[in-house]
Amino acid sequence: MPNRLAHETSPYLLQHADNPVDWWPWSEEAFEEARRSDRPVLLSVGYSSCHWCHVMAHESFEDEATADFLNAHFVNVKVDREERPDVDAVYMEAVQAATGQGGWPMTVFLTPEAEPFYFGTYFPPAPRHGMPSFRQVLEGVRSAWTDRRDEVAEVAGKIVRDLAGRDISYGGTEAPGEQELAQALLGLTREYDPQRGGFGGAPKFPPSMVIEFLLRHHARTGAEGALQMAQDTCERMARGGIYDQLGGGFARYSVDRDWVVPHFEKMLYDNALLCRVYAHLWRATGSDLARRVALETADFMVRELRTEQGGFASALDADSDDGTGRHVEGAYYVWTPGQLREALGDDDAELAARYFGVTEEGTFEEGASVLQLPQRDEVFEAGRIASVRQRLLERRASRPAPGRDDKVVAAWNGLAIAALAETGAYFDRPDLVEAAVGAADLLVRVHFDDQARLTRTSKDGRAGANAGVLEDYGDVAEGFLALASVTGEGVWLDFAGFLLDHVLARFVDEESGALYDTAADAERLIRRPQDPTDNAVPSGWSAAAGALLGYAAHTGSEPHRRAAERALGVVKALGPRVPRFIGWGLAVAEALLDGPREVAVVGPSLSDEATKTLHRTALLGTAPGAVVAVGAAESDEFPLLADRPLQQGAPAAYVCRNFTCDAPTTDPERLREALSS
Repeated sequence: MPNRLAHETSPYLLQHADNPVDWWPWSEEAFEEARRSDRPVLLSVGYSSCHWCHVMAHESFEDEATADFLNAHFVNVKVDREERPDVDAVYMEAVQAATGQGGWPMTVFLTPEAEPFYFGTYFPPAPRHGMPSFRQVLEGVRSAWTDRRDEVAEVAGKIVRDLAGRDISYGGTEAPGEQELAQALLGLTREYDPQRGGFGGAPKFPPSMVIEFLLRHHARTGAEGALQMAQDTCERMARGGIYDQLGGGFARYSVDRDWVVPHFEKMLYDNALLCRVYAHLWRATGSDLARRVALETADFMVRELRTEQGGFASALDADSDDGTGRHVEGAYYVWTPGQLREALGDDDAELAARYFGVTEEGTFEEGASVLQLPQRDEVFEAGRIASVRQRLLERRASRPAPGRDDKVVAAWNGLAIAALAETGAYFDRPDLVEAAVGAADLLVRVHFDDQARLTRTSKDGRAGANAGVLEDYGDVAEGFLALASVTGEGVWLDFAGFLLDHVLARFVDEESGALYDTAADAERLIRRPQDPTDNAVPSGWSAAAGALLGYAAHTGSEPHRRAAERALGVVKALGPRVPRFIGWGLAVAEALLDGPREVAVVGPSLSDEATKTLHRTALLGTAPGAVVAVGAAESDEFPLLADRPLQQGAPAAYVCRNFTCDAPTTDPERLREALSS
């Protein structure tokens, strides 16, 4: 019989709806039940494409005996970390503080007042590798709750007090300057892997936001080293197994330093961020590889992640059926030489093995290889390779596909909107811009309430129950600003303004200028989460700072600009010390140092060819964080268009920054120079 999760919108929670465990969703009712029955709460946090979450579910949560014990002695609460990043963040901070590490599935035991007292991640069904079994953990916690309640209360109280004392000391409200950004670049140079690209060792994550900083820093200062690190890292990733050489798109991370073997789940946020990075790399260098990867990644998102309602689904699983009924990580993507021969015949299989680096011993498990593009002296015939790739893609499509997490997360759709709008504009792909508009429409229709407050998730066109957090407001506003610049439709600037007014009113600490991840009127947890560091996605703090700055450049709003400058104080503190973990914050700081520049393009109409040429030139400018408004002369579509006449009847571009404007120009080449110097 289904448990209480059967009516949830989260695919992860629905995966557990038929467990024998009597799961509750996160709710006040669950904690009331814990108080009423005097039982501790088991909080289990994961997400739908998490490999070890599936393993623990199969081993423990689908086991009748384990479920009976859980139901008798605990109130069991299941949380999708992607739906409730606030709950995840608060308890992950406690787990990391107590154990020095964290991860998912996250397993936390709470008092009925939601105070944590024992933690872990994955627990096996039997003791191994020095880890206790899950049943041993459950019995130990039950025993402590029953026989040593005072000790439990003391531990829980200490943890909550320690968390409350962990306030961020983030260096005041002064934005970083030249010195801090130069120090950040030096720090990245020290951590850079010159042989393989990227930063640090295994596992290696795609450093999309750091690359955005490097590209902006190069654009502003001309630093060749910054551009070289960005170019080399992008090429190594695109040639590695982390990139899907057949279908496009990036896996979550590489388990090795060489980008060979990925953790195969594909997340919307990674692909949105990386699509934009490669498009910006092409803009800076004209690289054919960057162009190809940007377009293939955009096409992957539209083809495999777009939902019927026009939004973008969260993820594709790492695991899929290997054809024998077993769910195996990477089964959909890897190839043996024998499988190549079956699909292609002997001659083309031999060619494919050389081209994609498939070996008899394999680069993955059981003799299978992850497809790569190794550097080779050999020249391959383009037509033959295209045929091989197409036939392999068709053969792969006959394999059981990985599962898809169909929930639409507002923040990640904001990232996708920005990437698709810009990629579509750069490469004359109006279908990609239309896909961005479709996702933006869905967010306004389904995720906005009548006061423009955001709901974090939806599924099948139905809004979820959870309020948007700061990253939702920041990333959706960023996406809308990009869409406004590309389409010339001022309504997207208006919607961004509504969201950013909420940021100023509900997420900013007026005294310090610091930002909180949850709104002032959000559900109260044991701590109000607040994390300025950029990890897999821009932090809400960095995302909001960037959107506030862009909106201020568009509108001249001093409150928005001042809020952005104050928020960047954290980048001044963290940028020189931990630049890998504040990449988007550093990129926003580059925009602030450059102005950012404000570009107004006016013409007789948006369909006029000369106007379109100036508009495209403006979008292709590399000046960090530049904002672009396009419209008919004297249009009220954008504030930047006010008092901007045509020049002797011809379309013109106006470039301003820091309250100073260049002379208007009708010459695309002069505009290009103005936006690249």
